[in-house]
Amino acid sequence: MATSFNQAVDRLRGTRVWKSIFRRGPARTNRTRSLAVFGNLFLHWLPVKVREQSLRVRASYYLGSISFLLFVVLLLTGVLLMFYYHPAVPQAYRDMKDLRFVVSNGVFLRNVHRLAAQVMVFAVFWHMFHVFYRGGYKPPHEFNWIVGVFLLIVTLFLSYTGYLLPWDQLAFWAITVGTNIISAMPLIGTRVRFLALGGNLVGENALLRFYVLHCVVLPLTAVVLIAVHFWRVQKDGGLTVRTEKNDRQE
Repeated sequence: MATSFNQAVDRLRGTRVWKSIFRRGPARTNRTRSLAVFGNLFLHWLPVKVREQSLRVRASYYLGSISFLLFVVLLLTGVLLMFYYHPAVPQAYRDMKDLRFVVSNGVFLRNVHRLAAQVMVFAVFWHMFHVFYRGGYKPPHEFNWIVGVFLLIVTLFLSYTGYLLPWDQLAFWAITVGTNIISAMPLIGTRVRFLALGGNLVGENALLRFYVLHCVVLPLTAVVLIAVHFWRVQKDGGLTVRTEKNDRQE
């Protein structure tokens, strides 16, 4: 049975259609496996060989993967929520009411999005603390540490910009207080606040800008940084810091 299956696979790999899609043959040696990884748009993030210490749970507690999965959940639920939302005053608040009372499973969808956002902030903070505690900022991981810091900042901005979108009293006054704190910065505080709100008050311009930031600018920035982050983890030698002691253990 296994022999017949392998023969069928080999015949399929010999067809013109297969060769037009996959330029290389089966990855059966270390060289062909390496070429398959290096020449693939997605697999090049993954190493050909992985150090055993990087696979242990305590190396990362899978916090990076958990944060990424939560980000995917936020993307999916966010796209679904966009079908029922208008970034305009006062329609935004009415859409929130419709999600609660009219749209089927609207409350569930919104709560999943909100809960995933809160857990993601916690997971990213915990991930960064754990990486710092284990010395993940040391050579050769310095650049990736900086990328992680920017990812934390983007995560916080994603959470903050989404706060205004329901356009209720809690959102209005939270953004008012937050932007007033920004205006207290020396020299540029007032200009930054005006740029963020699109004016001097929290109004329709602010809602539109926060919506664009939350749904377009920040997610695209996060996707780019996540791709670079995953790629550098592998190119820098895995999740753990390489030392002479680790080399002897291997």
